[in-house]
Amino acid sequence: MKTGKGQILEIYLDAGVRMVCPPELIPAPGQYLLASDASDSVLPVPLFYTDSAPEGFIAAPPAPHSWMPGLSISLRGPLGRGFAVPVAARKIALVAFDDAPSRLRGLIRPALKQGAAVVVVSDFPVGELSDDVEVQPSATLHEVLAWADYAAFDVARENLFGLREKLGTMKQASAAVEAQVLIRTAMPCGGVADCAACAVSLKSGWQLACKDGPVFDLREI
Repeated sequence: MKTGKGQILEIYLDAGVRMVCPPELIPAPGQYLLASDASDSVLPVPLFYTDSAPEGFIAAPPAPHSWMPGLSISLRGPLGRGFAVPVAARKIALVAFDDAPSRLRGLIRPALKQGAAVVVVSDFPVGELSDDVEVQPSATLHEVLAWADYAAFDVARENLFGLREKLGTMKQASAAVEAQVLIRTAMPCGGVADCAACAVSLKSGWQLACKDGPVFDLREI
């Protein structure tokens, strides 16, 4: 874990925040940076990688309303456990359960590089994607999971019950695929204070998304 400064270059309405920062601070897909501005006008916020950019990266939306281009921000990270896509995976599903697939987009380029076919499942706008990526609505989730050999999910903590319920109706398909889940929640301490603001109830007990996650094995969900 490192600390450093970043600067916001552009803020895109639906596509995230382009920033410059030291290369060692760029998080892997599923990991995050804890970011705060000098004014302390907002609690530190987690920034997730969505795409590469010159001398930095593009962080998934949303950004705090107080952030503007040119703003200098303090960064700490990379933090947490990210996605671990099996190198042998050749059929990859990226499932945005309740939001746009911004935090999953960082998996697309490495997946295509290892020769995998990629399907994004989302009922929300997906933005511009490679022509090699297929997009399907959530109504096809059962068929997509039956096809995939790896799946990455993105879900808000408050919607975990809904995801569990959805997957419970397709146990055979979901049980056969290796899968991980990014659980979105506030992580204000970034694993320093064990404040439990990000605590998640899993099969193995309570876990802290800020350091035990935010990516968890689907079987734990």
